[in-house]
Amino acid sequence: MPAGFTPVILIHTIAALAALVLGALVFMRSKGTGSHRLSGRMRVALMLATAISSFWIKSQGQFSWIHGLSIFTVFGLGGAVYYAITGNIARHQRIMKGLFAGGLVSAGAFTLLPQRLLGRMLWSALGWPRAT
Repeated sequence: MPAGFTPVILIHTIAALAALVLGALVFMRSKGTGSHRLSGRMRVALMLATAISSFWIKSQGQFSWIHGLSIFTVFGLGGAVYYAITGNIARHQRIMKGLFAGGLVSAGAFTLLPQRLLGRMLWSALGWPRAT
C-alpha cells in the first residue's frame, strides 16, 4: 500500500466507488421493485460505510468541512429510508438524488484535487505533473 493509504482509506474508497456505481444503476432501473429495494438497501449500507469511515480519515489529525458532509449524509440517509417506508416517495427520491450528487459525485471530485491524498496518488500514477 502506498504511504498514507491506510486500511480505513481503502474501505472508504471501495465503499464510495461501489455506492457510486450502484447508485447510477439504481437510478437507471425500474423503481419500487424488489430488486430496487435490495439495491437501495445495499447502497444505503455502502453510503453509511463511506460516511462513517470518513471520521477516521483526518488531515493532520483535524476534521475538515467534508466531515460535515458525512454527518449530513448519515442523517439524510435516515430521512430517505424513513420517507421510503412511510410512502413519501417524492421526498425519498429528492434526498437520494441529492446525496448521490453532493455526497458522492461532488465529494468524489473534490477528493481528486491534486493536493488531496487520493488525488496526489492518482495524478502521480498518471505522470502529472511532470518534473521539468
